Amino acid sequence: MAVVDAHQHFWNLETGSYPWLTPESGPIFRTFEPEELIPQLAAAGVDRTVLVQSMDSYADTGAMLAQADEHDFVGAVVGWVPLTRPEEAAGALERYRRHPRFAGIRHLIHDEPDPDWLLQDTVIEGLGLLAAAGLPFDVVAVLPRHLEHVPVLAERVPGLRMVIDHLAKPPISDKGWEPWASLLARAAECPGVYAKVSGLNTAAAPDWTGEDLRPYVEHAAELFGPERLMFGSDWPVATLAGDYARVWRETQVALSGLDEAERAQVLGGTATRFYGLPEVTP
Repeated sequence: MAVVDAHQHFWNLETGSYPWLTPESGPIFRTFEPEELIPQLAAAGVDRTVLVQSMDSYADTGAMLAQADEHDFVGAVVGWVPLTRPEEAAGALERYRRHPRFAGIRHLIHDEPDPDWLLQDTVIEGLGLLAAAGLPFDVVAVLPRHLEHVPVLAERVPGLRMVIDHLAKPPISDKGWEPWASLLARAAECPGVYAKVSGLNTAAAPDWTGEDLRPYVEHAAELFGPERLMFGSDWPVATLAGDYARVWRETQVALSGLDEAERAQVLGGTATRFYGLPEVTP
């Protein structure tokens, strides 16, 4: 089974606009492009990646699709459409779906001033377009409020598949548990909801190890099962608290309670099915 990194990004500060990315962002305030990631994927034995949007813009989505055209390791692209403008979103989806690697949509909801942005009627209508097209939605659940919305969306938009990015950022740094654990359990009750074991190192203390992540990963595995969990590096954001090799190595520690077949699902099988990645021989 192919190994898949289900969550990584690229951005170019010379050609793109990313208002959230400022000098205060430290080491990630620079351009990150495929050539830098390729040797790191090879060292970890990763076959495919899912390239995820970094900005709510057509320009960002277009750049990602162009990178997918140039690099076979990009197995899928999660882009953006204006969900608050359903008619415009429908046209954009029609265009993007012509690209064989366009595989889903995300919106930076954590940057929206309104914590209930996802529950607007226009957004619900926009998400209905995704459900009708069989396209999944990546949920950036940073606040507990965001995670509360997941089962609401599952009810209001039947058939919409969702994946919770970064396990909704559990409170690892202070070894917290609630309300994260209960809210994740509620979301996991919805069969069309999946989750990514990604971005956990930046939620942990600076001296983090896989053992720090393990209780949170095991809770997610118990709730979702390996068939609804997928690994993601969150590179290059992950470099704020380590490098690709460290994230890969310590993720194996966090998953060590699973058997070989279960780990294979988290490390590739689930993402391959969820995003419809092309099958490859590792």
